[in-house]
Amino acid sequence: MKITLFVLFAMLAALPATAEIYKWTDVKGNVHFGDSKPKMLEAENVEVEINTYTNVVYDSSIFDAGRKVVMYSTSWCKYCKKARKYFTENDIDFAEYDIEKNSKARRQYDRLGVSGVPVILVGKKQMRGFSVGGFRKIYQP
Repeated sequence: MKITLFVLFAMLAALPATAEIYKWTDVKGNVHFGDSKPKMLEAENVEVEINTYTNVVYDSSIFDAGRKVVMYSTSWCKYCKKARKYFTENDIDFAEYDIEKNSKARRQYDRLGVSGVPVILVGKKQMRGFSVGGFRKIYQP
């Protein structure tokens, strides 16, 4: 019995978490998004794609960040948080630009031609994603 419950729990835990996102327009023409359908209005289901790098990729950047570390990030990205923590704990001076909160940063990020976060620049080197070992390859203090 215990093994059956454990197997059942393990199978349920392996299922991906899903959440419905709905889009609707109110009577004044304002567009809304929410996690539950409005009762009186028609709503469409929105597919949400999360772009986060899971592997580190290196490339030449169109920017030269000089000796400074530059990171394009979002507040919710777990790899961005990992990079931020590593930089802070190791006294690495860095500039961080949230591409969802800063329109100028978003335009610079778009010029890089990438589609995920974090994007880390060191000199003319570009790192997409974050790992300590990968970062050490592009960063020499």
